[in-house]
Amino acid sequence: MISKVRARVLPASQRRSLDELTQDLILSSGDTTSKRSAFWTMLTLSSIIAAGGVLTDSTATVIGAMIIAPLSTPIMGIALGSVQRRRTGSATVVLLACLLVIAVGMVMSLALPSSYDLLSNSQISSRTSPGLMDLIAALATGLAGAVALARRDVAAVLPGVAIAISLVPPLVVAGVCLGKLSGWLALGALALFVSNLFALVFAGMVVFASLGYGTEADKAAGRPARGAYAAMALLFVVVLAPLTANTVATLLLNAWTGRTKEAADQWLADEPDASVTSVDANSRTMYIHVRAPEELPPVQSLLERLEGRIPDGIPVVVDATRGRRIDAGEVGG
Repeated sequence: MISKVRARVLPASQRRSLDELTQDLILSSGDTTSKRSAFWTMLTLSSIIAAGGVLTDSTATVIGAMIIAPLSTPIMGIALGSVQRRRTGSATVVLLACLLVIAVGMVMSLALPSSYDLLSNSQISSRTSPGLMDLIAALATGLAGAVALARRDVAAVLPGVAIAISLVPPLVVAGVCLGKLSGWLALGALALFVSNLFALVFAGMVVFASLGYGTEADKAAGRPARGAYAAMALLFVVVLAPLTANTVATLLLNAWTGRTKEAADQWLADEPDASVTSVDANSRTMYIHVRAPEELPPVQSLLERLEGRIPDGIPVVVDATRGRRIDAGEVGG
C-alpha cells in the first residue's frame, strides 16, 4: 500500500537523482564559493526586507522577503544528510544564518521609539504565540517542499512553499523583540521558527528516506536507516510537546477572556450607556476596557462575579474611559 502511494506521489520517471539533490541542497558540494556567496547575499537582503516589513507592519513586504529567503535550502540539506547518516555542514550554516537574521532584527529595532507597543504590530503579535495549527501547516509545507525538490516536474511550487513556511520573519521578530528587551516575545518567535525548522527537517526526512536517498547499505537492505526513523520520532516529540502546551494555554485563556467579558457585561447591565469595549489578557493580567458616562459601580461586585469563572490569583485591571456613545442619526432623516 505504501509503495503504491509512493509510486503515485513520486513516480520513478520524475524522481531526481541523489547527486542532483546534493548539488541543490548541500552548500559544501560543487561550486561552494558561488553557492555560499549567493546564499549569504540573499539571506542578508531578505533579512533587511523582512525587518522593514515587520517594522512597518507590511504583509506584502514580509511576503517578498519570504520568497527570496534561501534558508530552507540548508534546512532540507540537514534532512538529506540525516537520512544518509553523514555530516554536510548544513546545521552549522543554519545556526550562523539564524544569528545573522536575529542580529539584523536587533539593529533594525533601533528605529523604533522606546515606548513602542510591540503587540500592536500584527507582524509581531502573530509570530509570538505558535500553536498546533502552525505545526500542522509547517508539516504540510515541508512535505510539499520535499516532494517538489524530489520531482523534476513540480519545481514551480517552490515559491509558494517559501511563502507558506515562516523562517526568516520569526527570526527577525525575535531580533526586534530582543532589541526592545522583550524576552518572552522573542522566545515565542523563536519557538515558531524552531517548530517550522523541525517540521521541515521531519518532512524532508520522511520523503527522502522513503525514496531511498540513504547509504548504500540501507538501499541494499531495502529500508531507510533506523537512525533516521529514531531522529524523526525525536523531532516530532520535541516539536509537539511545547506547541501542544501553548495551544492548550491559548484555549484556556480564550475561555477565561470570554467568561470575564460575560461577567463584566453583567456588572454594567444596570448602568445606562455603559459598555465593555474589549477584554484582553496580557502579561498574565486580565484587562477589562469599559466606557461609561458616569462613575462605575463598585469593582468588588465585579470580582465577586468572576469568582469561579477564572482561576484565583489572576490580576484584574479595569481600564475606564469617561464618555458616551452618540449616534449621529440617519442620513437624510
